[in-house]
Amino acid sequence: MQHKRTLAGIALAAAAIVTLAGCSATSSASTTKDDTDWKTATSAESAGGMDALVKAAKSEGQLNVIALPPSWANYGKIIDGFTKKYGIKITSANPNGSSADEVAAVKSQKGQSTAPDVLDLGNAVLQQNLDLLTDYKVANWSDIPDTLKDEDGAWTRDYTGLMSIGYDSSKITDAPKDLNDLLGSEYKGKVSISGDPTQANQAASAVYLAALENGGSADDITKGVDYFGKLKQAGNFQNVLPTQATVASGETPVVIQWSYNNLAWGPAAGTSGNKNWKTVVPEGQALGSYYSQAINKDAPHPAAARLWQEYIASPTVQNLYLQAGAFPSTLSALEKSGKVDQDALDAAGGAPKDYVELTDDQATAAAKVLSAKWASTMGS
Repeated sequence: MQHKRTLAGIALAAAAIVTLAGCSATSSASTTKDDTDWKTATSAESAGGMDALVKAAKSEGQLNVIALPPSWANYGKIIDGFTKKYGIKITSANPNGSSADEVAAVKSQKGQSTAPDVLDLGNAVLQQNLDLLTDYKVANWSDIPDTLKDEDGAWTRDYTGLMSIGYDSSKITDAPKDLNDLLGSEYKGKVSISGDPTQANQAASAVYLAALENGGSADDITKGVDYFGKLKQAGNFQNVLPTQATVASGETPVVIQWSYNNLAWGPAAGTSGNKNWKTVVPEGQALGSYYSQAINKDAPHPAAARLWQEYIASPTVQNLYLQAGAFPSTLSALEKSGKVDQDALDAAGGAPKDYVELTDDQATAAAKVLSAKWASTMGS
């Protein structure tokens, strides 16, 4: 379902974002007598309850995550919190990887102790790889709206932001109002996106937003590809993968990415951030996209994988997403129960009421357009 919104009055504030720290550990595969049960368990209740799940996960003693940068939606603090709470080591592989990289790791490492246990996927890649997932429903399943979860539990939408422009105000004198401003001469060699749109949802979403701003739609993102062709022809597109480090150093002075990432790379990151970094949600239609949580059906640590799902669906972690400027899928339930971090919600500009998000079918169609046109348009 699509919505339109006018963004007047939205204030995306970085004040609520906490300083983030990553956590990683060496991998040590282990199995328990509960492996068979937990590999097929579709809920904690169906396999002995939460106490049994925690016991089995602690016995495994390990969880493998992938493509979760510490500065992305508070994942550094989320990962640390899981290890502190349960004493389970987390190996965080390829933190700057894409959704496609996650899937490639699942396939190439199948049967190995290093394979990802859990996934955090953009929708287009998710829809193309449903056969890799297994069904599981968390204890607070009812807190997740029906429109944000697979009815059998193969995946759940978890958090979203809004596409935004981050820029170094010491290098850009006039704040951009929309993507078309980035075609100007002031942006020569300065504009980057987070990876290859055929591989990474965040990069693809920059193309989706460009389509919306240039007479296209969620049904046809061709004009978004055309926009980036113009950006390259103008000499403004910078084919560099932006990171917090490249933003801090000034190497990537303009980045089109999710609001929670732009906010996290600015003053909120302290000495690791760029004190001059500012975030703008473009005027006109806003674009959001939930990332989905899922369990690898061949997870080497099946109990820990399921415990991770329980953990990230909990009010504590859903509020950690919110503190980073990302909107969690259980936000309505948190507000209704009085468990929402109201200060974080206010700092993030309140819950986004209307914005465009591609449906499953639209995301699949958009992926086909990108596969067919991106490389030839960008000359890569």
